Amino acid sequence: MPKKSASNAKATKAKKAKSGPARAVKKAPKLKPPRPWTPEEVREAFSRFQKANPEPKGELEHLNPFTLLVAVVLSAPATDAGVNRATPALFAVADTPQKMLALGDEKLRDYIRTIGLYRTKAKNVIALSEKLIRDFGGEVPRTRAEIESLPGAGRKTANVVLNMAYGEHTMAVDTHVFRVGNRTGLAPGKTPLEVELGLERVIPSEFMLHAHHWLILHGRYTCLARKPRCEVCLINDLCRWPEKTV
Repeated sequence: MPKKSASNAKATKAKKAKSGPARAVKKAPKLKPPRPWTPEEVREAFSRFQKANPEPKGELEHLNPFTLLVAVVLSAPATDAGVNRATPALFAVADTPQKMLALGDEKLRDYIRTIGLYRTKAKNVIALSEKLIRDFGGEVPRTRAEIESLPGAGRKTANVVLNMAYGEHTMAVDTHVFRVGNRTGLAPGKTPLEVELGLERVIPSEFMLHAHHWLILHGRYTCLARKPRCEVCLINDLCRWPEKTV
């Protein structure tokens, strides 16, 4: 390799002298994890939710366990409002697996065309209708594993159906529940499953029937993603979020 000329070496030294010694990069201080909620605080929070809304309802319109299952499958990912605009007409003609199968994929697509990923969702709804008839006597099963075996249905879908159709104490974690669990410090977790299990550990059994609805509604209308409405939050004094505005 050719040797560096004296002028090049001098220029390099001059550059180093000008720039001075390398500065150490300061590391951002690690935030301390929030103080866990006490059982008394959790009970107080859900007592307030219960007092404000004793009988919370899911916002997906449905007629029976089958139409609830279909609505939940159509809602991922989509808004409840968007699904509700499409399903009344659909459920008027197909409120059982048998009727859905008779309707067929092509006509089903026409009813749900306004919902995102409607082609894939139509295939799943037809396939799950077939499986319900073939394996479950045309009825929506009552266990999480069996519901999760249906095309298009995952753990969240199973938890919603088990809770709303059959009164099971399940915790369906959607984006709203995930945010509330982490932001408030009630049940921090890196995955929906971690948050789900954390909430099930801390929420008293007497509140579990409606707990996921209270948390969904709280995240949807109060603990918003971008601009949380801390000033009207029922649990702002209990919340552990360091950036809360009250």
